[in-house]
Amino acid sequence: MSEKKVPQARPRLGARVLDSVERAGNRLPEPFLLFLLLFLAVGAASALMAALGTTVDVPDGGTEPVRSLFSAEGLAWFTTTLVDNFIGFPPLGVVLTVLLGVGVAQRSGLLTALVRRAFGRAPRWLLPYVVGIIGVSANIMSDASMILVPSLAALVFAAAGRHPVAGLLGGFAAATAGFSVGPFITGTDALLSGITTAAAEPVAEQTAPVTVVSNYFISLSCAVLLAGVAGLLIDKVLEPALERRGVPRTPVAGAPGAGHGGGDDGEGERADQRMDPELSPVERRGLLWAGAALVALAAAVLTVVLPPDAPLRGEGGAFLPESPLLDSVVFLVFLALVVPGVVYGAVTREITGGGDVARMMGAAVKDMAGFIVVAFVLAQFLALFNWSRVSDWIAVTGAATLEGWNFTGFGALIAFTVLACLINIFVISGSAQWAVFAAVFVPLFALLGYEPGFVQAMFRVGDSSTNAISPLNPYMVVVLGLLRAYEPKAGLGTVIARCLPFSLTFLVLWTAVLALFYFTGTPVGPGMEARIGP
Repeated sequence: MSEKKVPQARPRLGARVLDSVERAGNRLPEPFLLFLLLFLAVGAASALMAALGTTVDVPDGGTEPVRSLFSAEGLAWFTTTLVDNFIGFPPLGVVLTVLLGVGVAQRSGLLTALVRRAFGRAPRWLLPYVVGIIGVSANIMSDASMILVPSLAALVFAAAGRHPVAGLLGGFAAATAGFSVGPFITGTDALLSGITTAAAEPVAEQTAPVTVVSNYFISLSCAVLLAGVAGLLIDKVLEPALERRGVPRTPVAGAPGAGHGGGDDGEGERADQRMDPELSPVERRGLLWAGAALVALAAAVLTVVLPPDAPLRGEGGAFLPESPLLDSVVFLVFLALVVPGVVYGAVTREITGGGDVARMMGAAVKDMAGFIVVAFVLAQFLALFNWSRVSDWIAVTGAATLEGWNFTGFGALIAFTVLACLINIFVISGSAQWAVFAAVFVPLFALLGYEPGFVQAMFRVGDSSTNAISPLNPYMVVVLGLLRAYEPKAGLGTVIARCLPFSLTFLVLWTAVLALFYFTGTPVGPGMEARIGP
């Protein structure tokens, strides 16, 4: 006798939408293949446009024909510039240099100890706001912040008698939705500014140079605002909602992930993976000496910056728009990470010789191996896009179209930000998304009078805000595993629904701050205005 089949309930609309998003995202190729396909597509387009005799009005005046990759000239260009395209790719050297410093500061345990110190010293009522501050500032640790901050926040909330899930999800939302803001210069600044510089090459003579600090003023301002808002949302929205729903405060026995915690993982535990909020005496001493080293370093830098004839001042003693100080930012960031990191590691005995520093730097480069591989084909794509003049044609045509629609004001930038928000749900890699966007929109908006650095700032709003609600965010699965220790039936929709207030609020406020900068004429970074000057 066969068993009678019980009809399954039709999934709710929200679940069906999330499933559709996940399926669509999974169909996208890996970044390496994506840019290879884009390279071939641009090559094919250049050949077709050249055959049709397409010309373009280049930014510096005159009319030039679109050049075909599949021609004698194109073949000679590609075979002779392949290596130069890769080695000269702006993000490559900058990103690797910054990450060498991050590798020392992180693997010595310095950055993790700073986070643990902040959590361990915070009073109970202040914890949500500490989570917000650390969440939007922890991107200096790159993607590791998306795991470290939520895990530590859950432990500290539980120890303080507050709901651990509020710390877990609040920390995740703050660290992901606020990933592009913060008081520190990070690898993200280096990567995005490098891509922007490469994309802005056709209009470089008319625009201001983009550096790693080109968005610093807006980033710092939004970091302060969003940190406070994140704390408010955790305290007044997320935690009360968890209490109303009766979400358990302690892990459910037998639930997936119920055994997770921040205790000792054994003898192989790394300094940058310790989860105990309380620091040991030697770690506290290490932080003290690292802080003293940073102060001494700052004093040394000031001696070559402040005097009227200081070597890092520009022409006439100015710092803007150009000066050795601005050109030295990557070097200074590197020192600010390495020097305190080495001092901390020496005090805690994580560093006992130069070999340990080299090992930490090597591990950081190893973590970036995937980026280096993708950078090779990405560099070729952007180089071809510019050399063939396909980018010029798209920019000129697009700008003329927007001008014909009278859609050239701040509304066009808002539409661009919303587009970035939507695409970010499918392409979670900000660098991959910006590489495609920048190649098209940086020259286009430059022709409409907008500085590439300001367009980059608008992109960062859309790219970062929806990180916390993208089902394709790989760290969401990790956080979901931790959440199921308390709610065994929780799904991706649970995480997305609870992080949605953070994403939407961050998007609105971040955009409002950028609008304020735009309409008041305030630079978004040193030497970076919204509009191209006369």
